[in-house]
Amino acid sequence: MLKLRNGDGFLQRQLSSVDTRSQRSSGMFWWDRKKRVVFLLISELFPVACMMAYCLLQDSMVRSVAIIGAGVSGLASVKCCLDEGLEPTCFERSEDIGGLWRYTNSMDSGRFSVYRSVITNTSKEMSCFSDFPCPEYFPSYLPHSLLMEYFRMYARHFDLLRHIHFKTTVLSVRRRPDFATSGQWEVVTETNGVQKSHIFDAVMVCTGHFQEPYLPLASFPGIDTRFKGQYLHSQEYKDAEAFRGKRVLVVGIGNTGGDLSVELSHVAAKMLTLLSSFPPASSNFKVIINEELPFCLLSGTIVLKSNVKEFTENSAVFEDGTTEENIDVVLFATGYIFPFSFLEESVRSLFDDNRSLYKRIFPPQLEKPTLAIIGLVQLTGSVMVGAEMQARWVTGIFAGWNKLPPTSKMMADVLKQKPPVESNPSERKNLKMSYISYIDEIASCAGIKPSVMKLLLTDPRLALAIFFGPCSPYQYRLVGQGKWRGARDAILTQWQRTLKPLRTRVVDDSSNSSSSWHWMCLLVLPAALMAGFLFSKYPRLGWSPQAGPQL
Repeated sequence: MLKLRNGDGFLQRQLSSVDTRSQRSSGMFWWDRKKRVVFLLISELFPVACMMAYCLLQDSMVRSVAIIGAGVSGLASVKCCLDEGLEPTCFERSEDIGGLWRYTNSMDSGRFSVYRSVITNTSKEMSCFSDFPCPEYFPSYLPHSLLMEYFRMYARHFDLLRHIHFKTTVLSVRRRPDFATSGQWEVVTETNGVQKSHIFDAVMVCTGHFQEPYLPLASFPGIDTRFKGQYLHSQEYKDAEAFRGKRVLVVGIGNTGGDLSVELSHVAAKMLTLLSSFPPASSNFKVIINEELPFCLLSGTIVLKSNVKEFTENSAVFEDGTTEENIDVVLFATGYIFPFSFLEESVRSLFDDNRSLYKRIFPPQLEKPTLAIIGLVQLTGSVMVGAEMQARWVTGIFAGWNKLPPTSKMMADVLKQKPPVESNPSERKNLKMSYISYIDEIASCAGIKPSVMKLLLTDPRLALAIFFGPCSPYQYRLVGQGKWRGARDAILTQWQRTLKPLRTRVVDDSSNSSSSWHWMCLLVLPAALMAGFLFSKYPRLGWSPQAGPQL
């Protein structure tokens, strides 16, 4: 039992040692200096009460955090833990960081990656970590090799690699017997055939949702019994050369299905690439980001078909009654399932998809909120930004800055957000969310969402850049915990970094004219939007589309 000694600075030494140890490991501690000084002054007057409060705080505070996976979500989680003075230990089953983005042309190790030609479909300014902009000489849209280079720069800059255990597989994650009071987890790992058990105060699962491919063979009669061609999931696709001269049917109308169909159409030797909609019951409007797809559809190199009714030995029969003969390969771009097989069944059964999680992160039924699922969300924007925002909020909760509502309120929110279960389990729309709405929601929970109205009074230039400019991640570093001094400059110079790789010629252009042009655009944009609205609502006020030139 600890003895209290009045006037000998016992509590000061305890707090000072904790603060120093944390500063050595991460450069900061969750206790604000001013608050700590006040606490120390009060401790001299009320030592017993303060010591009891300190012990209770120590009992409830999360220190050690297990992070599973060193991909995008894992790297962000390690960094956010360090920012909050926590002690992260990251387990990565492969030999390097990057996760899915680290390209490999082999699947012998059981690790899957992006295909050779993949390029990000969100720009570098909208995809980077909020306090680490991409280099200005990087192109706006990054191939996987440059994105991996950016990840390595990020890991080196924040010294993340020393917290990652490579070639270590997590076998199981189980609640300890005293979980209801401690919130602790037992994590069993395996490295080079040797198993080891660890105890952690909290766990952040950062394996994402591109783990186990979903092959809906039961929805396509004959595919695995009569069809003599090849069928595979898009996860196995690496390069178009393997499909040269073949007739390919792509099943799936998402971004992956669109990208693969366009890429395969370039190597077709009298080959027809079909893009089939899936699932058949879905009538939702699909957004596909691929600038070549419309031209391929117009030129006939890609034909959009209805769903497949059945397969014969070498053909596909569609629901509209048409048949396509001599199909060589069926490529399924039908998404993934997320089994999380390492979680104990009693925990895994608490959520069947991310809609069962509070804010798509926390299982609300747990007695202690010490398990967080990071990156299990598909946004209309960058998942990197979403994962980092989740990690900032979660580590703030672990460190005591933020609080979750009672279980009853979390359950009510989950039930409110989760619609009735679809009859088709392959329907993936449950993961798709509005990028800006979700990021703003989590930022509000974390207390880091900036107020444009306040900025308009204190920094009008910055406020206008945020309001009329892109919703880049830097703006979430302007206020609150994790505030970054470079956020303002990063916002005001984001267009310079966007245009920098395009300026490959030396031209006479002054910075003043460039700045004036940017301000002119900001002023003209609202007027243009208002004029467009008025002309569309009241055509007689001006030019109407019907009065335009005709062919």
